[in-house]
Amino acid sequence: MKDTYSVIMDENKNPLQELPKAQRFQIMTFLSVMWSSLFCLAFGSYAYWGELVVGHVALAAGVVLTGLTFRQVNKQRHHNGH
Repeated sequence: MKDTYSVIMDENKNPLQELPKAQRFQIMTFLSVMWSSLFCLAFGSYAYWGELVVGHVALAAGVVLTGLTFRQVNKQRHHNGH
């Protein structure tokens, strides 16, 4: 199950890995909105569509910003010889 999740959700393992990071983020954000919309349509929960979309986009943005922050700290640490 974990491998299946990684192939879909891990940008370094899924078919989007060759694209620039910004483009990967845009595509993954679009896919999250699409899946939120499909689930809302399937389960008749149209009233929650906005909250689900905002939640998915906020989560994706948080993950990206955290990754960028960690990468920057690692670069600075490596550059300073630590």
